[in-house]
Amino acid sequence: MTILGGFGGAGGGGEAAKGKGGIPYVTERDFEREVLRSEVPVMLQFTADWCQPCKAIAPEVEAFAREMEGKVKVVKVDIDKSPVIAQQLRIQSVPTFMVVAEGRIQDAVVGAIRKKKMQELVEPFLPRAAGALKAAELAQLLPTGQVVPVDTRDAAAFGRAHLPHAVSLPLEEIEGRLAELHMLQGQPVLYCRSGDKTKDLAERLAEQGLPVAFLEGGLLAWESEGLPVERP
Repeated sequence: MTILGGFGGAGGGGEAAKGKGGIPYVTERDFEREVLRSEVPVMLQFTADWCQPCKAIAPEVEAFAREMEGKVKVVKVDIDKSPVIAQQLRIQSVPTFMVVAEGRIQDAVVGAIRKKKMQELVEPFLPRAAGALKAAELAQLLPTGQVVPVDTRDAAAFGRAHLPHAVSLPLEEIEGRLAELHMLQGQPVLYCRSGDKTKDLAERLAEQGLPVAFLEGGLLAWESEGLPVERP
């Protein structure tokens, strides 16, 4: 769905007006500049002064905006003060959330949502780190033998549960055993519990000219997808 209509944006400068909690509001005057021409994905929250659910979820929206700073632009639209936007986008109740990326509405949810749901809405439109693999992508590659999961947790954690066909190589040992890592029968895919440690390691190795893949979200993401785990 392409957003059409006569939203302004050519005239006037500066940023959208800040609202309570630091979340800026956009109007018909700056909608095109702040939303349609944004270089990063935009999370739009349609709201109104009288909307109690909007007030209740304000801390969630503010926390999301802080965490996504620089990656996602979070703005609000007051449907009473910007009725043209609300009419053209067919807003029937508030709160309503919309994700706009590349000048198009990509997704929308009506009703109050938590920060986790906001993250799920924008995640498909965020740039991915080099070498990042999602759990579903890794699951598709495993049967082909092209990849080998490398569990970077300690040996005890590996013994309790690990990905199918995984090998154990604790995080603190990897940089001293790189030759062993790259002698595996398939492309190594590093993973840890939550993905943060292996993402940092992958970035560090890439800076050294040794790119390596890693599992986004780690073992937790794998299990959340209901994918199989090997246990003793």
